[in-house]
Amino acid sequence: MTEWSWVAYTVLEVFIAVACFLGNVLVVCAVCVGIRDSLRKPTFCFLVSLAVADFLVGVAAVPLAVLLDGWVSVTPDLCLLLSCVVLVLTQASVLSLLAIAVDRYLRLHTPLRYKALATQRRTWMALSVCWTLSCLLGFTPLFGWHNYSSLASDSTNTSSSPSVISPPCTFLSVISLPFMVYFNFLGCVMAPLLVMTLLYTRIFWSLHGRLKESGPQAQASLLREKRLACSLALVLILFAGCWIPLHLMNCLLLFQGPQAVTQGTLYTGILLSHANSAVNPVVYACRIPKIQQAYSQIWQFVKLNCCHGDKQVCRSTTGSRANHTETCGSGGKTLTKDHSHFRSSMLEV
Repeated sequence: MTEWSWVAYTVLEVFIAVACFLGNVLVVCAVCVGIRDSLRKPTFCFLVSLAVADFLVGVAAVPLAVLLDGWVSVTPDLCLLLSCVVLVLTQASVLSLLAIAVDRYLRLHTPLRYKALATQRRTWMALSVCWTLSCLLGFTPLFGWHNYSSLASDSTNTSSSPSVISPPCTFLSVISLPFMVYFNFLGCVMAPLLVMTLLYTRIFWSLHGRLKESGPQAQASLLREKRLACSLALVLILFAGCWIPLHLMNCLLLFQGPQAVTQGTLYTGILLSHANSAVNPVVYACRIPKIQQAYSQIWQFVKLNCCHGDKQVCRSTTGSRANHTETCGSGGKTLTKDHSHFRSSMLEV
């Protein structure tokens, strides 16, 4: 890649990181503060989990992706650990999406038992399982499935000659392509995506049949359920559309070699995968009414505080001007009196 391409890639990564940070902080605030008893509802708990994972992508994964592109030289152990953090956050997003799909399926197909099944305690347990599994699956390379030996031998060779710089840390220098293709892509990404596809297919099929058979009152509730399901399915489709191209590039690199994918194409895939974490807050704002209302409440609160602050500044400025005018006026009177006294004294002389 040319120098301007590196600069453009870095600038876009910084923009995506800022968007991930601001957008997902807004989502967490909207759900936790703007929606009443939101954390008692499993769907919103899992949405917060997804937003936290997307927030961490902006805070940790994107900066690491830039640094682990040959910009830093660290020990092989640390390079492997930092590379695994990206895998953990990706897996947390996948499992949060899976938990949302399971929750919507249970709500629709077991409406009478749903409240008994989806208690707050079980919801928090499910979240704990999601993040624990994400750590176990994402840190799997630490247990042996990595390219550590090749990087370690390079670092040993360079350490023997002090004049030679140690090898830079890159993602594919420590994470093996067979792991990324067979374990991460097929086992940890594609398998959950297939399960989610089946669940949403069952959900929409069931909603379609119930809308035909139900009366006007029940249809309103079913239409709301369908709208929410469509919004969550859109989040899933965007995730698949943003991440699968990069995984397909890994497949080409594994089976056809480095010449199969150009550097520009690979970096475009990386940018697309990171951009997914910045797009989700926009989808929530456009598609989920409760989050729309929460966004508007936060905006009104910010406007009210800003206007209140501006009024206080104006009042304090006006008060200071009035005091200044009063002082100047009193000073003018004093000067006038002093001047008349001076004239009278001169006449007396």
